[in-house]
Amino acid sequence: MWRTLVALVLFVTPALAQERVTAYDALRVVGIHINRDAVNHVVSVTGAKGDPQPETWKILLDDRAHGGIREIQVRNGRVTSERPSAMVGSTEGATINTSRLNLDSSGAFQVASHIAEKSGTRFDSASYTLRTDPHRDPVWIVTLHAVNGQPVGTIHIGANRGNVTRTEGMFAGATMADVQTEREVPREVRHREETASENQNEEGDDEHGPLYGVRQRMRPYFERAQDEASGMFGRVKRSFSDFINR
Repeated sequence: MWRTLVALVLFVTPALAQERVTAYDALRVVGIHINRDAVNHVVSVTGAKGDPQPETWKILLDDRAHGGIREIQVRNGRVTSERPSAMVGSTEGATINTSRLNLDSSGAFQVASHIAEKSGTRFDSASYTLRTDPHRDPVWIVTLHAVNGQPVGTIHIGANRGNVTRTEGMFAGATMADVQTEREVPREVRHREETASENQNEEGDDEHGPLYGVRQRMRPYFERAQDEASGMFGRVKRSFSDFINR
């Protein structure tokens, strides 16, 4: 019986070792490698060339006890590199409140894929960055890449509520600066913008930029995809606190 169990473990382990882990899994590895409190000092989590998850996750930790930022790389469920980071500047306000994380990288990918589908954007791989936004809320920034590696679009997703707050380079070929929207834009502000746009039909769009009209036309499509992505959040929501404490 024991020999059979050992043989089974030896057979299964190589397959598991090749499975690409999510960002939550990588953070758990860091917590085991250093200590449980380490996950409360995360500045950013990044991964490139995900298919859909990347082979390697790079985690930056605020390591003030040693006078700087520590960079840890996790691959195949284990730490493969640990060194001081070359990152410069203050980390004040940059530490991620992991108790507010409700979206793993796997969920972020599903939301980003939905937005890409609705905008008609084809992609081959995805790169991920988890960090804080200007309001100190955690946010996923998912950049989609074509087969040749060129970026074809970027989606900003709130890691707390799963809300899509911004897209770049998507929706009917608009450029990276054309389609940018905040979810909480008041209705009266939108009305004023639309009225201003109508009043400028004969004078041009110079006040708002040469492609202001393109952005306005794309906004309803973006908002529809945004609402649908928000509806997905209930299916992909995953509390990091529950995950790390189980």
